Amino acid sequence: MSEVKFYMSESMPLELHKVRVVQKLNLVPIERRYNAIQEAGFNTFRLGTQDVFLDMLTDSGTNAMSDNQIAAMFQADDAYAGSQSFVRLHRAVEEVLGKKYLLPVHQGRAAENVICKAFVKKGDLIPMNYHFTTALAHILESGAKIEELLHDDALQIKSENPFKGNIDIQKLVACIEKHGTDKIPFIRMEASTNLIGGQPFSIANLMDVRRVADKYGIMLVLDASLLGENAYLVKQREKEWAENTMADIMKMMTNLADLVYFSARKLSSSRGGGICTNRKDIYQKMEALIPLYEGFLTYGGMSVREIEAMAVGLHETLDETMISQSPQFIKYFVEQLTRLGIPVVTPAGVLGCHIDAMAFCDHIPQTEYPAGALAAAYYFISGIRGMERGTISSVRDENGVELLADVELLRLAVPRRVFTLSQINYAIDRLRWLFDNRQLIGGLKFVYEPPVLRFFMGGLEPTSDWLEKLLVKFKKDFGNSL
Repeated sequence: MSEVKFYMSESMPLELHKVRVVQKLNLVPIERRYNAIQEAGFNTFRLGTQDVFLDMLTDSGTNAMSDNQIAAMFQADDAYAGSQSFVRLHRAVEEVLGKKYLLPVHQGRAAENVICKAFVKKGDLIPMNYHFTTALAHILESGAKIEELLHDDALQIKSENPFKGNIDIQKLVACIEKHGTDKIPFIRMEASTNLIGGQPFSIANLMDVRRVADKYGIMLVLDASLLGENAYLVKQREKEWAENTMADIMKMMTNLADLVYFSARKLSSSRGGGICTNRKDIYQKMEALIPLYEGFLTYGGMSVREIEAMAVGLHETLDETMISQSPQFIKYFVEQLTRLGIPVVTPAGVLGCHIDAMAFCDHIPQTEYPAGALAAAYYFISGIRGMERGTISSVRDENGVELLADVELLRLAVPRRVFTLSQINYAIDRLRWLFDNRQLIGGLKFVYEPPVLRFFMGGLEPTSDWLEKLLVKFKKDFGNSL
């Protein structure tokens, strides 16, 4: 894709789409936000959208759909079994992902459930580049454990490493030699590793992982939920693939995996998910679990209208002008914050802009959840809902001891083709104000802690009166401004 250069100003992201349907947003007064964050237990997941201005919680199910996706939904075949909507989805998976066997599921974590039921047993160990919250939960629920095998520098916040999501091959071999192949049902690779800042892996690294998997006879599983963005960054950063098409790059990555699963809420800007493979033996081990947990084999718990949108969305993932929009906005976001001295994960990844809460709130101990506190404070002063990706999103061990996260991040998601550049600039402006007043932010503590995936519905409260202090300073600096 050719770069657009500006004559009168510095380069900036240029939207290659137009807005045809809009949804009204409301920026409620700070007095209402003061009450809303307390009612939500200082957990941004529990906020109602009536109190949210810019929803940067996630890109899952929030990407803008195209006109062709919406149009396709009107041709849906509602048959319980043998739906032609599924036939069209199956064809799209073959053409885009290169896999001939497809099992539909209602979203990505449903795929993780089916995979773990079919392949993971108590005492197993799953090597991976890095975990995702729901993948870890399903593995632990199965009585297994994980081993994360990133390179040592992958967790450095400020870095020029273009592929922080790569597996360290020496660590992978050592892991297999230590635990034995009978305890390792598969190696898991996640495209654009979510929890360390949306960082990609390279094709060269995936090829190396494939060689190790072949040597030891271990299945390679690819979480392809953010495959499109990973492929885009491969094209930008891995010179051997600079001249290849998105279709070439995506199919190369999926061809290297024995099993591919994905959340369509991310990959194809729709709802739903899928598990696909070219191996009939792998397919047959999971086939009976779909009717048990999801629905019949031609809808898998999804609306057929979403299946139609997914089929179109998979093909649109190959459009570089579409897939590049979010990464370009994120890059702009990251570069502007870096210029302001605000600590942020670099290089810019995908999914969103990731603020380093440990540096931003270096006065808050990790046991008081700095990323969660920053997420709550940022919503309060801006109306923008981000997501905590730190220790609140972590787990406790078998003895109930809290496992502190490797990094404490505030993720500000930038879904595909949703926000305008002025809205990104507003987010930057409010973050700059909060950074200048960061010493006012205090810690949090749990008052309600669910036993699994506590970050979704857990309730917290502040360890001091820091919210009131922020309110006073905001009113002093902004007066009656929203």
